[in-house]
Amino acid sequence: MANLLATLVNSATTLSAYDQVLQVTQNNVANASTPGYARQTQTLEAMPFDPTRGDAGGVRAGTALSSRDEYAEQAVRQQNVLLGAATQSVNSLTSLQSYFDVSGSSGIPYALNNLLQAFSAWGQTPNDANARQNVINQASDLAGAFQDAANGLTTVTQDTDQQLQQTTAQINSLVGQLQQFNKDVMGGDHNDSGLDAQVHSTLEQLSQYVNFTATKQPDGTVNIMLNGQTPLLIEDRQYQIACNMVQAPDAVYANAPPLAQITASDGTDITAGITTGQLGALLTMRNSMLPGYIGDGAQQGDLNAMAQQFADRVNQLLTSGNISDGPPAQTGVALFTYDAANPTNVAGSLAINPAISASQLAAIDPGPPEVSNGIALTLSGLANPTDSADEIQGESFTAFYGDMASRVGNALSEATDQQQVQQSAVAQAQNLRQQASGVDLDQEAMTLVQFQQAYEANSRLISVLDQLTADVINILSTVTG
Repeated sequence: MANLLATLVNSATTLSAYDQVLQVTQNNVANASTPGYARQTQTLEAMPFDPTRGDAGGVRAGTALSSRDEYAEQAVRQQNVLLGAATQSVNSLTSLQSYFDVSGSSGIPYALNNLLQAFSAWGQTPNDANARQNVINQASDLAGAFQDAANGLTTVTQDTDQQLQQTTAQINSLVGQLQQFNKDVMGGDHNDSGLDAQVHSTLEQLSQYVNFTATKQPDGTVNIMLNGQTPLLIEDRQYQIACNMVQAPDAVYANAPPLAQITASDGTDITAGITTGQLGALLTMRNSMLPGYIGDGAQQGDLNAMAQQFADRVNQLLTSGNISDGPPAQTGVALFTYDAANPTNVAGSLAINPAISASQLAAIDPGPPEVSNGIALTLSGLANPTDSADEIQGESFTAFYGDMASRVGNALSEATDQQQVQQSAVAQAQNLRQQASGVDLDQEAMTLVQFQQAYEANSRLISVLDQLTADVINILSTVTG
């Protein structure tokens, strides 16, 4: 009778173990598509078997083990941070490139070409009032084109500033979620597979924004270090980062646009260490690419330099010429004006001298020898300069603008190529992770069928044992009666 009861208890324990396996399997199937979920495996432990001591053996449910491979998780995050940087670069550079038309059908190159042609036509008929007025009209269009480009780049700058603030806030928000998960773990949810899935899903989201090191602690919490150095999360304590716009105290151009700075929770400047992820790409755009065009505390910016040098050269030639021989000879008037107090605002402030009229354009080069259309011809020669005074950094103004446009175009091409490479790299890393810790529905179906059959068989055994026990009790009752 004792052995019969022991077998019955043993079968009940086995039934409970099989039920645990079925629950874990069903949980795997239900969460197959849940972001961050890793396949769970229910272990079975052999119970002691020693008839002399009354140990009937059997199995019982052990610990549910996670198949998560932290190396595979890290590989996905490493590729994801590079994809985040490339994607952000493509988006930012696409916006920037829209303000640099190299086709010659609009913008600065179109207006510049029209003005140079107007200079040429004026040189052919220096006393033609219509030719003079056309020069002023085309010059006004060129000034407007420079203003439009400057305003467009200002818009890109403002958009980038806003994205930097949003990205910083998103990083702090995701770390805040991980902080709460750490608190849950410290509160006793150490082996919760659902919580573990949330943690790793959030870590993967975070990896698109910034590079970090995630270290799992013995108590199950996760510590996060930005670039492996700056703490973002230690146990249940979050350390937020901030984005500010600052101007260097020793700036050469004091009125220039400031640069973006990322600071740690203690105020330390950590900008230089953030080079990848969406945040790194935004910093590169804001602190490197854009200043090359619009300037910063250390540089005027190529767009401003081109606008100023072209305006200065045109004004220099016109003011060195004469409107008429006189007597007395009447000298020319400057065509362009700009904000001379702020070299980083030349393109944005370039305009036509409001005091000039068509009759005040000086075509006469006083020489010697005097040439009646000498100034007009020299101005038309800006299209294909032979004098270094008519060039900017050793090339024509048209070629210089082309270099500016090609710079952003080349950067966009490289970023697009990198994005395609990283999309493949992320897909490959995710596939390897899936093989290591993802849910295989075919395998889970086989496990489900196998243990369902075992469960049913064990249930029938319990029914038989229950009937045998009842029969033995009835027999014993009859004998004793």
